[in-house]
Amino acid sequence: MSEEAKKEILEWIKSILFAVVIAIIIKTFIFNTTYVLGYSMYPTLHEGDRLFTNKLIYIIGEPKRGDIVVLKAPDVPDKDYIKRVVAVENDEIKIVDGKVYINGKVLDEYYLKGSLYTHGNIDLKVPEGYVFVLGDNRKLGASKDSRYFGPVPVKLIKGKAVFRYYPFDSRFGSLYK
Repeated sequence: MSEEAKKEILEWIKSILFAVVIAIIIKTFIFNTTYVLGYSMYPTLHEGDRLFTNKLIYIIGEPKRGDIVVLKAPDVPDKDYIKRVVAVENDEIKIVDGKVYINGKVLDEYYLKGSLYTHGNIDLKVPEGYVFVLGDNRKLGASKDSRYFGPVPVKLIKGKAVFRYYPFDSRFGSLYK
C-alpha cells in the first residue's frame, strides 16, 4: 500500500472518530430523541411519534407554561413521562368543573381539541422550584400527571420536546403554535 493511500485511510479514520465524538457530545449534553408510548398527550402527540428533545434549554432558562417536557416519572423509577407544563412556580392553579384556572383566569388551552373536560379538583399554589404538568388527553385515567402525583420538581425535567421528526405526515415538525 502506498504512503498516500495510508494517509488517506488515516484521514478517514480521524474524520469518522471526530464525527462520533461530536455525536456523543450532542446526544449527551444538547439533544436527545424520545419515543412516545401511550396516549396521555393525545391529540398533540400520538403513540409511536419520535421527538427531538432539547436538554440544554433548562440549564440556561426555566420551563414556561405550554412547554412539552420529558421528565423522570416521580412515581415510577427508571421511567420517563411526556407532559405539558400548565403552571410554574408561584402560580395558583385550580381545576374546577372541568376547567383549568391559572391565577384566577381560565387557561387558554388551544392545543386541546373541542371542549375537553379536565377531571379532578385541584386548588394549590405551585412551590418554588416546581411545575404543574398535565397530559393533553384529559379523559378520566388517560394521563398520570400532577393531578395524580402533585407538582414536579424542575430538577426532574430532562428536556423540552421541540420537534417531531417521525412520522412524516401532517404532524411532522414543530410542536408549538
